[in-house]
Amino acid sequence: MKAGRIILFPSLLAPVSPGEVLPAANIALIRNIKYFVVEELRTARRFLKACDKSIDIDSLRFEVLNEHTRPEEVEAMLAPALEGHDIGVLSEAGCPAVADPGADLVAAAQRRDLSVHPLVGPSSILLALMASGFNGQSFSFEGYLPIDGGKRAEAINRIIAGARRHHTHIFIETPYRNNRLVAELAAKLPADMLMCVAADITGPTESIVTMPAQKWRGAQYNYDKRPAIFLVGASYVSEKKR
Repeated sequence: MKAGRIILFPSLLAPVSPGEVLPAANIALIRNIKYFVVEELRTARRFLKACDKSIDIDSLRFEVLNEHTRPEEVEAMLAPALEGHDIGVLSEAGCPAVADPGADLVAAAQRRDLSVHPLVGPSSILLALMASGFNGQSFSFEGYLPIDGGKRAEAINRIIAGARRHHTHIFIETPYRNNRLVAELAAKLPADMLMCVAADITGPTESIVTMPAQKWRGAQYNYDKRPAIFLVGASYVSEKKR
């Protein structure tokens, strides 16, 4: 018996129609999946209904994979694939397995020599990088900055040093702390160092702004409770222009 595939379905970043940001082939394929591993059940059900209202949600089997899931539970989620069924993996937003618990399932699938099939779709990290004007040849995703004061200061100093070498640093924050992070970085970065805030990517209120720290200090903004990506770097200059 041929094993099923682990199919990674990117989901929406903003409240828009799936047809606006997802390939039609993704939506056609998702209609045939009966087994799903998802980060958040309510979000997953809503997304599937947005893809196709005719999908019978109650006929589908869902497993929830989040930060509380135990390793042995992750392994058990592969059972349908071992029985020959494809498994769809959904993040709460964007690409599954990128800064997302779905990576644990992918790792388990790779250990079992199962086929993992990533699909094209919106990634807030890459979309923010594309629109920032920063170096896309040398970059890193940092996740969340440390909360501890000393470690946080070390991280910001490392980001400053990297940006001076034309390395782009990308990170996120809990949405209700976004404004505080902007103010903190604006105060601590060198005045001429560039910072980009990319909020509500792909949505009707999308805003992607790159400015020197000095301009951020006096800017009017409100990123409170808005999904956002933060980047610090230098304007990209290609080898041809040097």
